[in-house]
Amino acid sequence: QVQLVESGGGLVQAGGSLRLSCAASGRTFSSNSMGWFRQAPGKEREFVAGISWGGVISDYADSVKGRFTISRDNARNTVYLQMNSLKPEDTAVYYCAAHRSPVIRREGYDYWGQGTQVTVSS
Repeated sequence: QVQLVESGGGLVQAGGSLRLSCAASGRTFSSNSMGWFRQAPGKEREFVAGISWGGVISDYADSVKGRFTISRDNARNTVYLQMNSLKPEDTAVYYCAAHRSPVIRREGYDYWGQGTQVTVSS
């Protein structure tokens, strides 16, 4: 089992920045690939970004590429999502997730956090 707790959400104006953190505990964190997802009201949850177990390889949804950066610190059992140039359409609940595979995936994640709200005002 892996327990995940997100933090860092909040209200920000368009063009601003936020950094989300996800603290992991439980079984070995460094062997899992990690991902961030989001769900806006009335929409399905969507993949935002993923990172391999070693942090070398990352993947991004087209809608956030060039604006968001995923990173991880395996010594601290934490994964981050730096979000710059935020837009109102980025407003959603953001979820951290862990995959049993060390390789990046866009689906099939095994463990999920409770989510943190990000609201971008225009």
